[in-house]
Amino acid sequence: MARGEVAVDDPRADDVRELLREHHEFARVHTRPEDIHTLDVDGLTDPAVTFFSFRRDGELLGVGALKEEVEEGHAEVKSMHTVEAARGGGIGRAMLDHLMGVARERGLRRVSLETGATTGFAPALALYEGAGFERCEPFGDYGPSPNSVFLTLPLD
Repeated sequence: MARGEVAVDDPRADDVRELLREHHEFARVHTRPEDIHTLDVDGLTDPAVTFFSFRRDGELLGVGALKEEVEEGHAEVKSMHTVEAARGGGIGRAMLDHLMGVARERGLRRVSLETGATTGFAPALALYEGAGFERCEPFGDYGPSPNSVFLTLPLD
């Protein structure tokens, strides 16, 4: 497990806003505009979303969120992003494990996510599939897209 702490955070904090800007820029570089599904700061402050950060000695190294109520008992992982210099150090896995733990504590039965289908998203896809997520059909408000991969993990 990566050394650091995952905790609820405020997406309006200056350092978080900067990392979210990098997250959106990454999506713009690797995804067609119509297939970018990142949440902005307002979306991340929605009451259905719990936003988390990964910090080491106060330094922001990663973020992730859990959006509940895709449908009853079903949540979505959103806004997973690790700073470029810290990638490969287990931060994404620590965040994902934390999000799954929160989902289980809340009694959710399924967690799903959407990620990009281009090579830029290959590390994210490997992370999710390595954690047991399996490919699925689009869920919630998503429609089919050759630029998206949809994944799901039953929690029972």
